[in-house]
Amino acid sequence: MKKTFSGLLLWVISSLTLHAGITIEDCVCKAEQNYPLIKKYDLLNRTREIDLSDIDKSWLPRIDAYGQVTAQNIVPSFPETLAGVLEQMGQKMSGLGKLQYKVGVDVSQTIWDGGVSRSRRQLVRSQDAVQKSAIDVELYAVRERVENIFFAILLTEEQIAQSRVTYGLLQHNLDKLRAMFRNGTAMQSDLDMIEAQALTVNQRISQAQSAVKGYRRVLELFVGESLADMTLDRPLAEIPASFEPDRPEIRLFDHQLSANKIAADLTDTSLMPKIGFFGQAYYGYPGFNYFKSMINRDLSFNVMAGLKVSWNIDSFYSKKNNSRRTTVNSENINADRELFLFNNRLQSSSQMEAIDGLKSVMKDDARIVALRANVRKAAESQLENGIIDATALLTKISDENIAGLTAKLHEIQLLQEIYKLKYTLNR
Repeated sequence: MKKTFSGLLLWVISSLTLHAGITIEDCVCKAEQNYPLIKKYDLLNRTREIDLSDIDKSWLPRIDAYGQVTAQNIVPSFPETLAGVLEQMGQKMSGLGKLQYKVGVDVSQTIWDGGVSRSRRQLVRSQDAVQKSAIDVELYAVRERVENIFFAILLTEEQIAQSRVTYGLLQHNLDKLRAMFRNGTAMQSDLDMIEAQALTVNQRISQAQSAVKGYRRVLELFVGESLADMTLDRPLAEIPASFEPDRPEIRLFDHQLSANKIAADLTDTSLMPKIGFFGQAYYGYPGFNYFKSMINRDLSFNVMAGLKVSWNIDSFYSKKNNSRRTTVNSENINADRELFLFNNRLQSSSQMEAIDGLKSVMKDDARIVALRANVRKAAESQLENGIIDATALLTKISDENIAGLTAKLHEIQLLQEIYKLKYTLNR
């Protein structure tokens, strides 16, 4: 008993494995994760951290080491009368030397930058959000491509299934005709006609199977894994609950507006004064004590430190134009946003009309297929009774095949139109 149960369990597991399915949502998710563009998100994160690190380092002390030698044709000196008096007193005053040299270090430290670094950090983060939103928009297009391939596979597989049904009908009637031929109630031409049509249908099945393999290979490239043992699960025909679009383009417009405002704020911070500490130390000649340097040419160590307030008023000249530029940029972004939403509404409205039209048409599909099947069955009976020939039967079989294909086509088209609407709205 245990052995029988284990065997049954293994059979169930193997059956599930062989007939594992994958949904259209899974395909889209896998394709987005596998698409090469996804790598740019990490690159943007790294770039943002580098830029923020550079801004933080702007608060570190700036140290400038230097060495210089200069020669001057004129240097400060004592008036000749005063120099003469000093020389009479035994103090020679030769003045500053025309050759001067020093080795030193200049240090500066920002104490307050008027809010520039804070605005720069906000701008870096905002620009990062804009770039990521732009990638979201590009990546979103992958969804449409994957969905189109998915529905192409579903449609082609339905065509194969319907063609196999037709092929089975042709084979069934071919067997009947062969029996009738042996009894002398059918002609060879009738057999040849049915057999030729069966071979034609079989060729269509082979071509469709090749097309499905091609579509599946493309889908496998998108999702990054093999789909050889997987069936594509037919999605549900569910209309989106909300018709308010949630497209990544809308978030891109929002981030662009935010970045534009922060850029304007950064311009305003340039109007503020800057406060900083500075220090200077050098060893050389002349020193800060010019009087002593005029008496002798000895090298000395000199240090100076203080606070500095700077205010660049040039920014006031361009403030008005910068403000106007910000306003124009915002209006341009809002215009693009309104245009996108307008086109989005038009597209979703058109797609909803197509969905309603397909639903209306599909109401009669099942009835048409049933009627075509009844006509074909009657034609088979009439052929057996010699009332019609094989040509008439082939017409009836072809009509039934077209009706079945049309019904399946409408089903897939409805699903595809619904998913096009979902793509348009991102729902």
